[in-house]
Parts: sequence; structure tokens; C-alpha cells
Amino acid sequence: MAALSEIVIDCEHAPSLARFWAAVLDDYDVLPYDAAEIERLAALGLTPETDPTVAVGGPGPTLYFQQVPERKTVKNRVHLDVEAADRRAEVDRLVALGASVHSVQERWTVLLDPEGNEFCVAQSG
Repeated sequence: MAALSEIVIDCEHAPSLARFWAAVLDDYDVLPYDAAEIERLAALGLTPETDPTVAVGGPGPTLYFQQVPERKTVKNRVHLDVEAADRRAEVDRLVALGASVHSVQERWTVLLDPEGNEFCVAQSG
């Protein structure tokens, strides 16, 4: 049997999208860079702010943001769903972080992250 360890998301700018999702999810943070990783990036002419691969860790699978040259052009084949005790307040919070509302359904709201990736917010409980 396989175990889910990471969810990889292609994106235009990994550091900023990783920070957005770290702010969306409870108990998730951009994984810290140690001295060896900062040195490795520097040797490539990169910094944590220009790193093309950024991991966000928390209590569930790691979200791994991978910069790709092409832009998103069609609907996601996979998207994330999140739950909140107060759906409307959570949607407002996420919009303030940079999301936009795509559509409002009876039981969930479809949002777009800052790069246009769809995700849903549902009422918990």
C-alpha cells in the first residue's frame, strides 16, 4: 500500500503561493530553510524568496509548490477543499489574503487562489 506524503501544485511563483496556502490552513507553515539549504540556493543564484520549489508542512500531507513556466489555462483536475465553522467569515478572510470568489453554491463556495487555482470552502459540522 502507498501512503500519501505530498500534494504537488504547479505554480507561477512558488514562494508567494506557498505563503498564501500556509495562511489558509490551520497549523501549516512554510517549512524553514536551514543553513545548508540557503547555501545550496545561493550557489544557484537563488534565495528563499526566489526558490522555485517551496514546501508547506502541517498536520496532514505536505503541500509542495513547484514553479513551472506555463500558466494555468483550464480548470484544475484536482483541487483542495477546506472546512470552516463560519463559511462566510472564512471566505471573507481568504479574500482578504488574496483569493477571489468564483461561485457560491448551497453547501460550499468555490474560490480561486491568487494564481487562479480553484478550491472550495464548506461549512464544517
